[in-house]
Amino acid sequence: MSHKAIAIIPARGGSVRMPRKNVALFMGQPLIHWTVKAALDSGVAERVFVNTDDAEIAEAGRAAGAEVPFLRPAELATSSATTYDVIAHMLDTLALSARYFVLMQPTSPLRSSDDLRAAFDLLVTQRAAAVVSVCGFDKPWPVMRRVDSAGELQQLAEPAGGVPTHQLNGALYLGSQATLRATRSFTPPGTLPYVMPAARSIDIDTPLDFRIAEVIAQTLPALFAAQG
Repeated sequence: MSHKAIAIIPARGGSVRMPRKNVALFMGQPLIHWTVKAALDSGVAERVFVNTDDAEIAEAGRAAGAEVPFLRPAELATSSATTYDVIAHMLDTLALSARYFVLMQPTSPLRSSDDLRAAFDLLVTQRAAAVVSVCGFDKPWPVMRRVDSAGELQQLAEPAGGVPTHQLNGALYLGSQATLRATRSFTPPGTLPYVMPAARSIDIDTPLDFRIAEVIAQTLPALFAAQG
């Protein structure tokens, strides 16, 4: 593969719905281990970074083989800090000049190195503005509702063009530094989808998500060989 990217894994220490999830043991290793492993095994990333404000997460990232050159500043470790600001700060601080980047959330442990290779190949060969991972949206639009300020259910307007067919799964965001800087968006105009199956698209946010992902992981021995 002639082109290479840098991989950045953002992992904030604070988590309201599942405290300490990024270092919770998943298939015998801290959750973040599996995302570092996928990045390293892919051959896509010339350097793999964990960006965190948390010393325990930093230690787990280093143990998995990632670089953790600094701890994230406090102002970028709040729930209101944007992912763009976090990534731009890391790129600027380390003066990273790689043309391409890949953003990988540690809460998607079922995404594989094959996924990253295929998504990166799509980015480069199609000269896409960006590539993001998605999975099928398998619920008919009429079942969707929102709860308004009065606590009542309201039907959502059907989007133009009919029922949506895909949703972002959070596993992969790929693009060029130049486009990211120009648009401040991980999904700029011209973004292409990399479609993943629903079974590998779980984004762990709650203890229930964690348990479901572990059950699925037990059926994927190729991804979760002994101790990674």
